[in-house]
Amino acid sequence: MKVLIINISLRPKSDKSIFPIGLAYIATAIKNAGFDFMLYDMDLLRPSQEELEDFIKNNDFDVVAFGCLVSGYKHVKSLAKTIKKYKNVPIIAGNSVATSIPEILLKKTKVDIGVYSEGDITIVELLSALKNKTSLEDVKGIFFLKNGEVFFTKPREMVHNLDSLPFIDYDIFDVEKYIKSSRAEVSEPYPLEYEKIRMFPVNTARGCIFNCSFCYHVFKNKRYRFRSMENIGQEIKLLQKKYGINYIIFYDELTLFSKERVREFIDYFKKENLNFFWAADCRAGLFKEGDLEFAKELKSVGCQVLGYSLESTNEEILKAMNKFITMDDFVQQTKILHQAGITPVTSLVIGYPQETEETINKTFQCCYDNDIYPSTGYLLPQPGTTMYEYALAVGAIKDEEEYLLKMGDRQDFTINLTNIKQERMEELAQNHLKRINDKLKLGLSHDQLIKTGHYRQKEKENAT
Repeated sequence: MKVLIINISLRPKSDKSIFPIGLAYIATAIKNAGFDFMLYDMDLLRPSQEELEDFIKNNDFDVVAFGCLVSGYKHVKSLAKTIKKYKNVPIIAGNSVATSIPEILLKKTKVDIGVYSEGDITIVELLSALKNKTSLEDVKGIFFLKNGEVFFTKPREMVHNLDSLPFIDYDIFDVEKYIKSSRAEVSEPYPLEYEKIRMFPVNTARGCIFNCSFCYHVFKNKRYRFRSMENIGQEIKLLQKKYGINYIIFYDELTLFSKERVREFIDYFKKENLNFFWAADCRAGLFKEGDLEFAKELKSVGCQVLGYSLESTNEEILKAMNKFITMDDFVQQTKILHQAGITPVTSLVIGYPQETEETINKTFQCCYDNDIYPSTGYLLPQPGTTMYEYALAVGAIKDEEEYLLKMGDRQDFTINLTNIKQERMEELAQNHLKRINDKLKLGLSHDQLIKTGHYRQKEKENAT
């Protein structure tokens, strides 16, 4: 039995490709189990529809497996339709497009089987069942149609010890192309010349200790788990030796969740004398008054950037988001990181029902006053979240699949749950971002203010 693994391009019009860590773990599990497989990396190849169809027609395979975020539902539906046009083979889908919308996925697309939650073990058992033609009902952690209705098998136990998972087999992918493209994720100021940056993402944990009402991921409401420093360090050393990686972005929902974890990072990197630059997401409010020297220690072991979400400065909105931070927490941490030489980055979610022009102005003013350019997006309710259920309840989402087919990036205005007109909200965001851009002298044009990553990436690549 031959397995076709497809890496879907979630943003086919973007110039940027980030190494697909989640899919890479799945592909590694498939390879280690001894299955014959091939990878079709759409995110690197960016094939036309004609090229995709030619590939499907001209290659032999017995089953297809891919994963995607729920915001890429339209890509999943189109891809599954194309596959079935030429090959009558089982199609397996994972990640949040499966976990969050099982009914829609199986009844509105050509996908046959969904994998919910964690897939490392499930995918191997599922492929074995398909190969040996044994009952799918005995495979934990999947769902499929049975008598026209979605049937869920028993839940899969989570992998409690992440150190027990094998390292990703990077040879499955074209790593060099990802290294070149991924460096655009590195925030300025650069610690070395841009063209010399060899960046790669690494996961240190699965899940998140928080439960924000706008956020969905496949480990939502599951126990937060993290790898040991020894295990993380071994992978970093492997990446440095094999690929010359000198910059790592820890690509977790949350990496530094406590001061104890920060201390583990500092002590381990010092002990092992690991020399590389890195960035991570941390908990807002992690660094408080008196923590400047602590932050400087973190800088001394290569930390260049820490991301943490402000989202809003309004207490009512923060409560609705289920976020346990205050504007004072944000301001204090930002000040400390600036002083320590670590670049702070943050994100905003504009458009909660409680939003007013005043709350928007106050949130952006906080960023302006603290010299931080925010990654700004509009509320994009995701299935499986409180805000999605709210949007359904108030009639803002009338047809679920129609909404899913419109979903894209959070920088694209998709739905309005406020009493502010869309044009006015976009105008406010643009005006405030321009003020911050001018103050920090970032040189962004009007079209680059919201989608900074895409446009700045294009400029950098054209210059090198």
